[in-house]
Amino acid sequence: MYDLAIIGAGWAGFNAALKAKELGLKACLIEEAYIGGTCLNLGCIPTKSLIQSSKIFSLTKKSQVFGLDPVTPGFNLSKIQERKDKIVQQLRSGMQFMLKGIDFLEGEAKIISHNEIVVGDKTIKCKNILIASGSKPYELGQFKFDGNKIVSSNDILKLTEFPKSLLIVGGGVIGCEFASLFASLGALVTIVEKLSQLLPGVDKEVARKIETIFKKKGIKVNTNTDASDLNLDDFSLVLVCVGRLANTDRLGLEKLGINLDRGRITVDEYLRTNVTNIYAAGDCASKTMLAHYAAYQGIIAVENIANPANLKKADNSVIPGCIFTDPEIATVGLSEEEARAGNIEIRINKFDFLASGMARIMDETDGFVKIVSDAKSDIILGASIIGPKASELIAVITLAISNKLKVSQVKNTIFAHPTLSEAIHESLH
Repeated sequence: MYDLAIIGAGWAGFNAALKAKELGLKACLIEEAYIGGTCLNLGCIPTKSLIQSSKIFSLTKKSQVFGLDPVTPGFNLSKIQERKDKIVQQLRSGMQFMLKGIDFLEGEAKIISHNEIVVGDKTIKCKNILIASGSKPYELGQFKFDGNKIVSSNDILKLTEFPKSLLIVGGGVIGCEFASLFASLGALVTIVEKLSQLLPGVDKEVARKIETIFKKKGIKVNTNTDASDLNLDDFSLVLVCVGRLANTDRLGLEKLGINLDRGRITVDEYLRTNVTNIYAAGDCASKTMLAHYAAYQGIIAVENIANPANLKKADNSVIPGCIFTDPEIATVGLSEEEARAGNIEIRINKFDFLASGMARIMDETDGFVKIVSDAKSDIILGASIIGPKASELIAVITLAISNKLKVSQVKNTIFAHPTLSEAIHESLH
Protein backbone atom coordinates (compact mmCIF):
# COMPACT_ATOMS: atom_id res chain seq x y z
CA MET A 1 0.00 0.00 0.00
CA TYR A 2 1.46 3.30 -1.09
CA ASP A 3 0.87 6.52 0.81
CA LEU A 4 0.65 8.27 -2.55
CA ALA A 5 0.34 7.24 -6.19
CA ILE A 6 1.12 9.97 -8.71
CA ILE A 7 -0.18 9.68 -12.28
CA GLY A 8 2.03 11.55 -14.74
CA ALA A 9 5.77 12.26 -14.56
CA GLY A 10 5.71 15.75 -16.03
CA TRP A 11 6.74 18.82 -14.09
CA ALA A 12 3.83 18.57 -11.64
CA GLY A 13 4.17 14.83 -11.01
CA PHE A 14 7.96 14.76 -10.92
CA ASN A 15 8.23 17.58 -8.39
CA ALA A 16 5.39 16.06 -6.40
CA ALA A 17 7.30 12.78 -6.22
CA LEU A 18 10.45 14.53 -4.97
CA LYS A 19 8.43 16.36 -2.33
CA ALA A 20 6.78 13.07 -1.26
CA LYS A 21 10.20 11.51 -0.87
CA GLU A 22 11.40 14.50 1.16
CA LEU A 23 8.37 14.23 3.47
CA GLY A 24 8.87 10.50 4.01
CA LEU A 25 5.84 9.28 2.07
CA LYS A 26 5.97 5.91 0.34
CA ALA A 27 5.20 6.96 -3.21
CA CYS A 28 5.05 5.63 -6.74
CA LEU A 29 5.16 7.61 -9.96
CA ILE A 30 3.26 6.30 -12.99
CA GLU A 31 4.06 7.38 -16.57
CA GLU A 32 2.90 5.88 -19.87
CA ALA A 33 5.44 7.70 -22.07
CA TYR A 34 8.62 9.45 -20.93
CA ILE A 35 9.65 11.04 -17.68
CA GLY A 36 9.53 14.82 -17.94
CA GLY A 37 6.14 15.01 -19.62
CA THR A 38 5.32 17.62 -22.26
CA CYS A 39 7.84 20.17 -20.99
CA LEU A 40 10.92 17.99 -21.36
CA ASN A 41 9.89 15.85 -24.31
CA LEU A 42 7.49 17.87 -26.45
CA GLY A 43 7.53 21.44 -25.17
CA CYS A 44 9.85 23.76 -23.28
CA ILE A 45 13.17 21.98 -23.71
CA PRO A 46 13.08 20.69 -27.31
CA THR A 47 11.54 23.87 -28.70
CA LYS A 48 14.09 26.08 -26.96
CA SER A 49 16.89 23.87 -28.25
CA LEU A 50 15.63 24.41 -31.81
CA ILE A 51 15.20 28.13 -31.14
CA GLN A 52 18.78 28.39 -29.89
CA SER A 53 20.04 26.81 -33.12
CA SER A 54 18.02 29.31 -35.16
CA LYS A 55 19.35 32.13 -32.97
CA ILE A 56 22.96 31.14 -33.69
CA PHE A 57 22.09 30.89 -37.39
CA SER A 58 20.68 34.44 -37.33
CA LEU A 59 23.71 35.80 -35.49
CA THR A 60 26.08 34.18 -37.96
CA LYS A 61 24.25 35.80 -40.87
CA LYS A 62 24.98 39.26 -39.48
CA SER A 63 28.62 38.60 -38.53
CA GLN A 64 29.74 41.73 -40.40
CA VAL A 65 27.86 43.88 -37.87
CA PHE A 66 30.37 42.71 -35.26
CA GLY A 67 33.41 43.42 -37.45
CA LEU A 68 33.85 39.79 -38.45
CA ASP A 69 34.53 38.49 -41.92
CA PRO A 70 31.27 37.81 -43.74
CA VAL A 71 29.94 34.29 -43.38
CA THR A 72 27.35 32.50 -45.47
CA PRO A 73 25.85 30.06 -42.97
CA GLY A 74 23.94 26.90 -43.67
CA PHE A 75 22.18 24.45 -41.40
CA ASN A 76 21.72 20.71 -41.14
CA LEU A 77 18.23 19.91 -39.85
CA SER A 78 19.14 16.37 -38.84
CA LYS A 79 22.05 17.62 -36.71
CA ILE A 80 19.85 20.28 -35.14
CA GLN A 81 17.38 17.53 -34.27
CA GLU A 82 20.16 15.28 -32.96
CA ARG A 83 21.35 18.03 -30.63
CA LYS A 84 17.79 18.58 -29.38
CA ASP A 85 17.28 14.84 -28.76
CA LYS A 86 20.62 14.58 -26.93
CA ILE A 87 19.70 17.42 -24.58
CA VAL A 88 16.32 15.84 -23.85
CA GLN A 89 17.91 12.45 -23.18
CA GLN A 90 20.54 13.90 -20.86
CA LEU A 91 17.95 15.77 -18.81
CA ARG A 92 15.66 12.74 -18.77
CA SER A 93 18.49 10.60 -17.37
CA GLY A 94 19.17 13.22 -14.69
CA MET A 95 15.53 13.24 -13.65
CA GLN A 96 15.46 9.46 -13.52
CA PHE A 97 18.48 9.51 -11.20
CA MET A 98 16.77 11.98 -8.87
CA LEU A 99 13.86 9.57 -8.43
CA LYS A 100 15.92 7.01 -6.49
CA GLY A 101 13.79 5.72 -3.63
CA ILE A 102 10.54 6.27 -5.54
CA ASP A 103 8.93 3.41 -7.46
CA PHE A 104 8.66 4.38 -11.14
CA LEU A 105 5.99 2.44 -13.00
CA GLU A 106 5.73 2.55 -16.79
CA GLY A 107 2.33 2.11 -18.37
CA GLU A 108 -1.10 3.64 -18.84
CA ALA A 109 -2.94 4.31 -15.58
CA LYS A 110 -6.64 3.73 -15.05
CA ILE A 111 -8.21 4.61 -11.71
CA ILE A 112 -10.75 1.94 -10.73
CA SER A 113 -11.54 3.15 -7.20
CA HIS A 114 -10.52 5.93 -4.83
CA ASN A 115 -7.55 3.82 -3.71
CA GLU A 116 -6.81 1.51 -6.65
CA ILE A 117 -5.06 2.12 -9.96
CA VAL A 118 -4.49 -0.42 -12.71
CA VAL A 119 -1.17 -0.11 -14.54
CA GLY A 120 -0.76 -2.76 -17.22
CA ASP A 121 -1.40 -6.07 -15.49
CA LYS A 122 -0.77 -4.65 -12.01
CA THR A 123 -3.20 -3.18 -9.52
CA ILE A 124 -1.68 -0.49 -7.31
CA LYS A 125 -3.23 0.15 -3.91
CA CYS A 126 -2.75 3.59 -2.39
CA LYS A 127 -4.07 5.86 0.35
CA ASN A 128 -4.00 8.96 -1.85
CA ILE A 129 -3.90 9.73 -5.56
CA LEU A 130 -2.45 12.79 -7.29
CA ILE A 131 -3.46 13.17 -10.93
CA ALA A 132 -0.86 15.10 -12.93
CA SER A 133 -1.63 13.77 -16.39
CA GLY A 134 -0.82 16.97 -18.30
CA SER A 135 -2.31 18.17 -21.57
CA LYS A 136 -2.27 17.55 -25.30
CA PRO A 137 -2.68 19.68 -28.47
CA TYR A 138 -6.23 20.72 -29.31
CA GLU A 139 -7.39 19.44 -32.70
CA LEU A 140 -9.69 21.47 -34.93
CA GLY A 141 -12.42 19.58 -36.79
CA GLN A 142 -11.51 21.09 -40.17
CA PHE A 143 -7.77 20.62 -39.59
CA LYS A 144 -7.35 17.02 -38.46
CA PHE A 145 -3.75 16.09 -37.66
CA ASP A 146 -2.33 13.67 -40.21
CA GLY A 147 1.33 13.97 -39.17
CA ASN A 148 2.26 14.82 -42.74
CA LYS A 149 0.63 17.94 -44.19
CA ILE A 150 -1.28 19.07 -41.10
CA VAL A 151 0.74 18.73 -37.91
CA SER A 152 0.53 19.46 -34.20
CA SER A 153 3.17 21.10 -32.05
CA ASN A 154 4.22 17.55 -31.12
CA ASP A 155 4.60 16.42 -34.74
CA ILE A 156 6.62 19.42 -35.88
CA LEU A 157 9.41 18.56 -33.44
CA LYS A 158 10.11 15.40 -35.47
CA LEU A 159 10.49 17.07 -38.88
CA THR A 160 13.05 15.48 -41.16
CA GLU A 161 12.48 17.85 -44.07
CA PHE A 162 12.51 21.64 -43.74
CA PRO A 163 9.32 23.27 -45.09
CA LYS A 164 9.71 25.95 -47.73
CA SER A 165 6.42 27.53 -46.69
CA LEU A 166 4.62 27.15 -43.39
CA LEU A 167 1.10 28.14 -42.39
CA ILE A 168 0.63 28.49 -38.65
CA VAL A 169 -2.97 28.39 -37.45
CA GLY A 170 -3.08 30.14 -34.08
CA GLY A 171 -1.15 33.23 -33.05
CA GLY A 172 -0.69 32.34 -29.40
CA VAL A 173 2.56 31.53 -27.59
CA ILE A 174 3.28 28.28 -29.44
CA GLY A 175 2.39 29.70 -32.84
CA CYS A 176 4.53 32.80 -32.40
CA GLU A 177 7.53 30.80 -31.18
CA PHE A 178 7.43 28.48 -34.17
CA ALA A 179 6.85 31.42 -36.54
CA SER A 180 9.99 33.09 -35.23
CA LEU A 181 11.99 29.85 -35.35
CA PHE A 182 11.14 28.83 -38.92
CA ALA A 183 11.35 32.35 -40.32
CA SER A 184 14.86 32.68 -38.87
CA LEU A 185 15.89 29.54 -40.73
CA GLY A 186 14.46 30.81 -44.02
CA ALA A 187 10.95 29.41 -44.33
CA LEU A 188 8.16 31.56 -45.76
CA VAL A 189 5.87 31.81 -42.74
CA THR A 190 2.23 32.88 -42.60
CA ILE A 191 0.56 33.11 -39.21
CA VAL A 192 -3.23 33.29 -38.88
CA GLU A 193 -5.06 34.38 -35.75
CA LYS A 194 -8.85 34.59 -35.41
CA LEU A 195 -8.73 37.36 -32.80
CA SER A 196 -7.64 40.97 -33.30
CA GLN A 197 -4.05 40.61 -32.07
CA LEU A 198 -1.25 38.10 -31.82
CA LEU A 199 -0.73 36.68 -28.33
CA PRO A 200 -4.27 37.28 -27.02
CA GLY A 201 -4.16 38.34 -23.38
CA VAL A 202 -0.67 39.84 -23.60
CA ASP A 203 -0.20 43.62 -23.25
CA LYS A 204 -1.52 45.17 -26.47
CA GLU A 205 1.53 47.37 -26.97
CA VAL A 206 3.79 44.30 -26.77
CA ALA A 207 1.55 42.41 -29.20
CA ARG A 208 1.69 45.28 -31.70
CA LYS A 209 5.47 45.42 -31.36
CA ILE A 210 6.04 41.73 -32.07
CA GLU A 211 3.66 41.93 -35.03
CA THR A 212 5.70 44.82 -36.47
CA ILE A 213 8.95 42.91 -35.92
CA PHE A 214 7.51 39.76 -37.50
CA LYS A 215 6.46 41.68 -40.60
CA LYS A 216 9.96 43.20 -40.92
CA LYS A 217 11.32 39.65 -40.90
CA GLY A 218 9.02 38.66 -43.74
CA ILE A 219 6.43 36.82 -41.68
CA LYS A 220 2.91 37.36 -43.02
CA VAL A 221 0.60 38.13 -40.11
CA ASN A 222 -3.17 37.82 -40.59
CA THR A 223 -5.26 38.70 -37.53
CA ASN A 224 -9.09 38.68 -37.57
CA THR A 225 -8.74 35.81 -40.03
CA ASP A 226 -10.33 32.38 -40.18
CA ALA A 227 -7.82 29.81 -41.44
CA SER A 228 -10.57 27.78 -43.08
CA ASP A 229 -10.80 30.53 -45.72
CA LEU A 230 -7.24 29.80 -46.90
CA ASN A 231 -6.08 27.34 -49.57
CA LEU A 232 -3.83 24.79 -47.86
CA ASP A 233 -2.29 23.85 -51.19
CA ASP A 234 -0.39 27.15 -51.04
CA PHE A 235 1.74 25.82 -48.16
CA SER A 236 4.24 23.02 -47.73
CA LEU A 237 3.19 22.43 -44.14
CA VAL A 238 0.35 23.48 -41.84
CA LEU A 239 0.96 23.74 -38.09
CA VAL A 240 -2.20 23.93 -35.98
CA CYS A 241 -1.65 25.26 -32.47
CA VAL A 242 -4.88 26.73 -31.13
CA GLY A 243 -4.56 25.62 -27.52
CA ARG A 244 -4.25 22.50 -25.40
CA LEU A 245 -6.70 20.11 -23.75
CA ALA A 246 -6.40 18.43 -20.36
CA ASN A 247 -5.23 14.85 -20.85
CA THR A 248 -7.91 13.14 -18.77
CA ASP A 249 -10.07 11.10 -21.15
CA ARG A 250 -8.54 7.66 -20.46
CA LEU A 251 -8.21 7.77 -16.67
CA GLY A 252 -11.71 6.55 -15.76
CA LEU A 253 -12.62 9.77 -13.96
CA GLU A 254 -16.29 9.81 -14.98
CA LYS A 255 -16.95 6.45 -13.31
CA LEU A 256 -15.42 7.78 -10.09
CA GLY A 257 -17.67 10.84 -10.24
CA ILE A 258 -14.79 13.31 -10.36
CA ASN A 259 -16.03 16.71 -11.48
CA LEU A 260 -14.71 17.93 -14.84
CA ASP A 261 -15.04 21.21 -16.70
CA ARG A 262 -14.61 20.59 -20.44
CA GLY A 263 -12.16 17.81 -19.65
CA ARG A 264 -10.22 19.75 -17.02
CA ILE A 265 -10.33 18.38 -13.49
CA THR A 266 -12.08 20.70 -11.08
CA VAL A 267 -10.09 21.30 -7.89
CA ASP A 268 -10.49 23.58 -4.90
CA GLU A 269 -7.90 26.05 -3.60
CA TYR A 270 -6.06 23.17 -1.91
CA LEU A 271 -5.95 21.16 -5.17
CA ARG A 272 -8.48 18.60 -3.91
CA THR A 273 -11.06 17.09 -6.26
CA ASN A 274 -14.59 16.39 -5.06
CA VAL A 275 -13.52 12.80 -4.25
CA THR A 276 -11.85 12.38 -0.89
CA ASN A 277 -8.12 11.58 -1.11
CA ILE A 278 -7.82 12.39 -4.85
CA TYR A 279 -5.92 15.55 -5.81
CA ALA A 280 -4.94 17.04 -9.18
CA ALA A 281 -2.20 19.44 -10.28
CA GLY A 282 -0.68 20.91 -13.41
CA ASP A 283 -2.17 21.24 -16.91
CA CYS A 284 -4.91 18.68 -16.29
CA ALA A 285 -6.40 20.89 -13.58
CA SER A 286 -5.25 24.43 -14.31
CA LYS A 287 -6.06 27.16 -16.81
CA THR A 288 -2.46 28.33 -16.43
CA MET A 289 -0.54 25.74 -18.44
CA LEU A 290 3.05 26.52 -17.52
CA ALA A 291 5.66 24.00 -16.34
CA HIS A 292 6.88 26.13 -13.43
CA TYR A 293 3.32 26.65 -12.18
CA ALA A 294 2.63 22.92 -12.51
CA ALA A 295 5.70 22.21 -10.37
CA TYR A 296 4.46 24.66 -7.73
CA GLN A 297 1.03 23.00 -7.68
CA GLY A 298 2.51 19.50 -7.46
CA ILE A 299 4.51 20.46 -4.39
CA ILE A 300 1.56 22.16 -2.67
CA ALA A 301 -0.67 19.14 -3.34
CA VAL A 302 1.78 16.74 -1.70
CA GLU A 303 2.26 19.02 1.29
CA ASN A 304 -1.51 19.01 1.76
CA ILE A 305 -1.68 15.23 1.41
CA ALA A 306 1.08 14.81 3.99
CA ASN A 307 -0.39 17.33 6.42
CA PRO A 308 -4.19 17.51 6.03
CA ALA A 309 -4.57 19.32 9.36
CA ASN A 310 -2.62 22.31 8.05
CA LEU A 311 -3.69 22.79 4.43
CA LYS A 312 -1.93 25.30 2.17
CA LYS A 313 -3.70 27.24 -0.56
CA ALA A 314 -2.28 27.09 -4.07
CA ASP A 315 -2.95 30.79 -4.50
CA ASN A 316 0.33 32.26 -5.72
CA SER A 317 -0.85 34.52 -8.54
CA VAL A 318 2.59 35.95 -9.33
CA ILE A 319 3.36 33.66 -12.26
CA PRO A 320 5.89 34.79 -14.87
CA GLY A 321 5.23 33.85 -18.48
CA CYS A 322 7.92 33.69 -21.15
CA ILE A 323 7.64 33.59 -24.93
CA PHE A 324 10.81 32.61 -26.76
CA THR A 325 10.32 34.55 -29.95
CA ASP A 326 13.11 36.74 -31.32
CA PRO A 327 13.05 39.10 -29.50
CA GLU A 328 11.81 37.37 -26.36
CA ILE A 329 8.67 38.41 -24.50
CA ALA A 330 8.06 38.01 -20.78
CA THR A 331 5.23 39.10 -18.51
CA VAL A 332 4.28 38.94 -14.85
CA GLY A 333 1.49 40.40 -12.75
CA LEU A 334 -1.00 42.82 -14.26
CA SER A 335 -0.81 44.21 -17.77
CA GLU A 336 -1.80 47.82 -18.38
CA GLU A 337 -5.19 46.69 -19.73
CA GLU A 338 -5.87 44.42 -16.75
CA ALA A 339 -4.96 47.12 -14.25
CA ARG A 340 -7.20 49.69 -15.96
CA ALA A 341 -10.04 47.18 -16.14
CA GLY A 342 -9.71 46.81 -12.36
CA ASN A 343 -10.17 50.57 -11.94
CA ILE A 344 -6.71 50.94 -10.41
CA GLU A 345 -5.05 54.33 -10.67
CA ILE A 346 -1.77 53.32 -12.26
CA ARG A 347 1.56 54.73 -13.36
CA ILE A 348 3.37 53.37 -16.41
CA ASN A 349 7.17 53.43 -16.62
CA LYS A 350 8.88 52.49 -19.89
CA PHE A 351 12.39 52.19 -21.23
CA ASP A 352 13.35 51.41 -24.81
CA PHE A 353 16.20 48.97 -25.43
CA LEU A 354 17.39 51.35 -28.14
CA ALA A 355 18.88 53.39 -25.27
CA SER A 356 20.54 50.40 -23.58
CA GLY A 357 24.31 50.18 -23.89
CA MET A 358 24.33 46.39 -23.60
CA ALA A 359 21.51 45.99 -26.10
CA ARG A 360 23.52 48.05 -28.59
CA ILE A 361 26.61 45.95 -27.90
CA MET A 362 24.54 42.84 -28.64
CA ASP A 363 22.88 44.55 -31.63
CA GLU A 364 19.48 43.62 -30.20
CA THR A 365 17.72 46.93 -29.64
CA ASP A 366 14.13 46.04 -30.58
CA GLY A 367 11.74 46.24 -27.67
CA PHE A 368 11.14 47.84 -24.31
CA VAL A 369 10.52 47.34 -20.59
CA LYS A 370 7.09 48.41 -19.37
CA ILE A 371 6.30 48.45 -15.65
CA VAL A 372 2.86 49.01 -14.13
CA SER A 373 2.60 50.33 -10.58
CA ASP A 374 -0.09 51.64 -8.26
CA ALA A 375 0.03 55.43 -8.45
CA LYS A 376 -1.09 55.82 -4.83
CA SER A 377 0.89 53.13 -2.99
CA ASP A 378 3.90 53.06 -5.40
CA ILE A 379 3.76 49.22 -5.30
CA ILE A 380 4.77 47.42 -8.50
CA LEU A 381 1.82 45.51 -9.96
CA GLY A 382 3.13 44.03 -13.18
CA ALA A 383 5.52 44.20 -16.09
CA SER A 384 5.74 43.34 -19.77
CA ILE A 385 9.12 43.06 -21.45
CA ILE A 386 9.89 42.55 -25.11
CA GLY A 387 13.56 42.47 -25.97
CA PRO A 388 16.84 40.61 -25.46
CA LYS A 389 16.83 38.10 -22.59
CA ALA A 390 13.34 39.15 -21.47
CA SER A 391 12.87 35.65 -20.04
CA GLU A 392 15.74 36.26 -17.61
CA LEU A 393 14.94 39.90 -16.81
CA ILE A 394 11.37 39.13 -15.73
CA ALA A 395 12.70 37.35 -12.62
CA VAL A 396 13.65 40.74 -11.13
CA ILE A 397 10.07 42.01 -11.44
CA THR A 398 8.62 38.69 -10.27
CA LEU A 399 10.65 39.00 -7.07
CA ALA A 400 9.58 42.63 -6.65
CA ILE A 401 5.86 41.85 -7.05
CA SER A 402 6.05 38.77 -4.81
CA ASN A 403 7.49 40.92 -2.03
CA LYS A 404 5.22 43.92 -2.72
CA LEU A 405 8.20 46.17 -3.40
CA LYS A 406 7.67 49.80 -4.30
CA VAL A 407 9.02 51.56 -7.37
CA SER A 408 11.19 53.69 -5.09
CA GLN A 409 12.79 50.59 -3.52
CA VAL A 410 13.81 49.10 -6.86
CA LYS A 411 14.80 52.52 -8.19
CA ASN A 412 17.15 53.04 -5.25
CA THR A 413 18.85 49.68 -5.84
CA ILE A 414 22.20 49.73 -7.66
CA PHE A 415 22.18 47.72 -10.90
CA ALA A 416 25.43 46.66 -12.56
CA HIS A 417 26.62 48.44 -15.71
CA PRO A 418 26.63 47.64 -18.59
CA THR A 419 23.84 45.07 -18.37
CA LEU A 420 20.43 44.46 -19.86
CA SER A 421 18.91 44.55 -16.38
CA GLU A 422 19.71 48.26 -16.24
CA ALA A 423 16.72 48.69 -18.52
CA ILE A 424 14.49 47.84 -15.55
CA HIS A 425 16.28 50.39 -13.39
CA GLU A 426 16.24 53.05 -16.08
CA SER A 427 12.53 52.55 -16.77
CA LEU A 428 11.75 53.54 -13.19
CA HIS A 429 13.62 56.82 -13.57
